[in-house]
Amino acid sequence: MNAVFHDSSSTLVVDGRILAAAEEERFSRRKHGKPCVPFSTWELPSASAMWALQFADLHPQDVDVVAYSYDPDLAPASSADITESEWEGLRTLFARRFPNFLRTALPGIERAKVEFVPHHVAHAASAYLAAPYERCAVLVLDGRGESTSGLLGVARAGNLHVLATIKLPHSLGLLYEELTAHLGFHRSSDEYKVMGLAGYGRPRFLERFRELVHVDAPAFTVAPIDLAEFAPRRRDGDAFENEHADLACSVQHRLEEVILDLARWLAAETGEKSLVMAGGVALNCVANARLAAEGPFERVWVQPAAGDAGTSLGAALYAAHKHGDRVSPMTTAALGREWNDESLERWLKTARIPYERSNDIARDVAQTIAGDGIVAWFQGRSEFGPRALGHRSLLANPRFAKNLERLNDVKGREQFRPVAPMVLSERAGDIFIGQLPSPYMLFTHRVRAEWRERIAAAVHVDGSARIQTVDRDDEPLVARMLDDVERLTGTPVVINTSLNTAGRPMVDDVRDALECFGSAPIDLLAIGPFAIRRPRAYVSSRSEELAAAP
Repeated sequence: MNAVFHDSSSTLVVDGRILAAAEEERFSRRKHGKPCVPFSTWELPSASAMWALQFADLHPQDVDVVAYSYDPDLAPASSADITESEWEGLRTLFARRFPNFLRTALPGIERAKVEFVPHHVAHAASAYLAAPYERCAVLVLDGRGESTSGLLGVARAGNLHVLATIKLPHSLGLLYEELTAHLGFHRSSDEYKVMGLAGYGRPRFLERFRELVHVDAPAFTVAPIDLAEFAPRRRDGDAFENEHADLACSVQHRLEEVILDLARWLAAETGEKSLVMAGGVALNCVANARLAAEGPFERVWVQPAAGDAGTSLGAALYAAHKHGDRVSPMTTAALGREWNDESLERWLKTARIPYERSNDIARDVAQTIAGDGIVAWFQGRSEFGPRALGHRSLLANPRFAKNLERLNDVKGREQFRPVAPMVLSERAGDIFIGQLPSPYMLFTHRVRAEWRERIAAAVHVDGSARIQTVDRDDEPLVARMLDDVERLTGTPVVINTSLNTAGRPMVDDVRDALECFGSAPIDLLAIGPFAIRRPRAYVSSRSEELAAAP
């Protein structure tokens, strides 16, 4: 379980195999599961835990170990060197009381079955034990753990050797959080917006940030920074000024440089050719792409739920390995809930919503996309992590530049936010430049010049795109849909963004899908083999124009 800071989650591992993993927010419908404050540490991801056990036909008393991704014994006795908040000690107290809370949340689990796994060890294990490598260098960077903000190490035969840790208060993650709040976004939630905004700016403050964030690998220091020196603090609703984008760009560039310096030290120290990464900073796909392109490693693998949600995965895998299980690598992020056709149809009948059972749902979706309709795609098991990877997605046609604005309007989010292209693995190299394949949408890629106008809605202002490559064997239904889209439009790319609206967790169950479809201008809901269409009177005018065209 992860239940300390934010992104509460549960993962079930049986005999070294990952069976189920899900964030609590998908059940509670509270973004990130709970607020990231000491007072919330007692809240456990009990709904996701109970679902995971039920999925495997297990009961709480069947559990051998509950691994908790935080070790209160490693937290400092005084919080003064970490935060000015006098309430910080409450977090450690509640973490220490986890076994008591657990017995209430999941009756039948004995206190003696609880094991505390250090936060950054859990992050590390979520990468090196889940990755497809027997040996690799390990880099973990985030906001904070018990008393550190990162870890550098090497993993061989399932065992982690820690080479260095980054001591608080020095933290790349906390710097990025401060920037997020300064730009008027939600801390520990909207950091990805800062990354998107950075594409609109110039790194004109970079030299100053090189002075403020100093690297002496394997360590770095972050001096006290007054961000108002570079741009005024933005309040929610205020307009963005050039200074805001330039500040975001400058910090983003410095983050990338520090990661590269740490990676070079790791490569020289370990001699490894593969690097695995986790921690919230590893969700920065722009930095990941630069590391893959300019860094010293031949292969860079990022765990798809690299933020704190992934520490439940890492804690479980770490405990499994410790107790003698042979751990199997992660092969998919589709580890959440699913419904069979019969249960889906019962839901649709209960909702009394008109639907049809499609003879070929992939073809129907492709036809809607070709007609410039927006599709809500609900298929198979939901994804673990923050990225929609073809199971809970909004799909659209990338050929029309206005579809970026249209999708951001549908989702109710800022217009500077990019959307992501989905493409078959065998076609990706024809259109995009960068590390391939990229199945978890964790790297940005350059879009080849001849394709930028052809998929205009999927290209960010800086000429990049955060792509998802699709393997035919892993995702046959998505692959057939992409084939049909190319047959109808001549374009082998589809826009893929998460199936949700702003401020709400990604759609997870059937009720969520129906509510999202009912409240947003979506033309088609493809839910299993069933198609639910927007009444004709409300179909987008663009779809009607294309349908009427010769």
